[in-house]
Amino acid sequence: MAEDSDLEKTESASPRRLEQARQSGDVPRSRELGTCTLLLAAGAGLWMSGDGIMNAMSRLLADGMAFERARAFDMDLLLVRLADRLIDVLMAFAPLAGLLLLVAIASPLVIGGLVFSTEALAPNFNRLNPLSGLGNLVSTHSAVELLKAIAKALLVAVVAWLVISRQFDVMMALGLEPLQRGGAHMAGLLFKDFMIMAACLAFIAAIDVPFQLWQYNNKLKMTKEEVKQEAKESEGDPHIKAKIRAMQRQMARRRMMAEVPKADVVVTNPTHFAVALKYSEGAMRAPKVVAKGTDEVAAKIRELAAESGVPLLEAPPLARALHKHTELGDEIPSSLYTAVAEVLAYVFQLRAYKQHGGLQPQAPVDLEVPAAMDPFNPASRTDTGSMQ
Repeated sequence: MAEDSDLEKTESASPRRLEQARQSGDVPRSRELGTCTLLLAAGAGLWMSGDGIMNAMSRLLADGMAFERARAFDMDLLLVRLADRLIDVLMAFAPLAGLLLLVAIASPLVIGGLVFSTEALAPNFNRLNPLSGLGNLVSTHSAVELLKAIAKALLVAVVAWLVISRQFDVMMALGLEPLQRGGAHMAGLLFKDFMIMAACLAFIAAIDVPFQLWQYNNKLKMTKEEVKQEAKESEGDPHIKAKIRAMQRQMARRRMMAEVPKADVVVTNPTHFAVALKYSEGAMRAPKVVAKGTDEVAAKIRELAAESGVPLLEAPPLARALHKHTELGDEIPSSLYTAVAEVLAYVFQLRAYKQHGGLQPQAPVDLEVPAAMDPFNPASRTDTGSMQ
């Protein structure tokens, strides 16, 4: 049962899946929205520019019917005159055509946005497969589109019948009116009926747009297994990431261990903590921590220090404080300057003793480490609790 549930598309499409669909040209679209907006724009354009178009066409008709007899037998002049008239017609309808072109481009962008995909232009020979075509004819999508077309045709037919039946007497009386008045009256009736039909299509579009969005999101739904697989592809396999982190830690540890032979001293706990310090007079403001670790890492640091001749100093409170309050490459805290200065003074004296002889220096004891800096000191826990 668990495997079956993983194969069901119950999860919403991820942003990555939506972006992939968009790149392939698959975005939600509503034909009904485009149709109704075009009709409404055509009606509005005719309402605003209808008088201008009619006046321009009247002038063109009158001008076209008036010409000299000699021009009627000159084919060159007739062709030039015809070309001029065609240009005049195009100019008369240019504002309306421009409006319709703008709406035709903008209306699909309302719910799907602007998309340009070369994948949609690539040849797909599967579309030539007759079996696929037959499958599309009996698909759920085709059935829904057929029902939508039938419902749209019925709605428009019913509304058209209701509108025309109510205006039947008025339309029959148009023949009794003067030509100019009757023509204007008829144009007004046709415009009104046209806008009513367009409003019917707007009602259909208001239903179709949410349906198309729902159908699109439902089509792109993912199974739980697909979600897991996508997470692995985008974020990486957790096992591989764990291996990478382990390799990074090993590399960082090797770099740290390479600094131990260059250290001036290693302060120990003596077994659980080890911190390697280095100080270059004039190049550093204060000693820096070049290596640190606990347990096995601390043992490795002590081993490398012994092999390289780096002095080891047992100072448990100082070792714990340095390990707790510093990171690799950090300068030591100012509160530990005094204790570390004693340690370095001992190291430099020991170095001079090994080179020139003399009295062997004594390792410092009871170094001054503030109680709040030692994580094993009860005072540090009390101070930490009060700060929290």
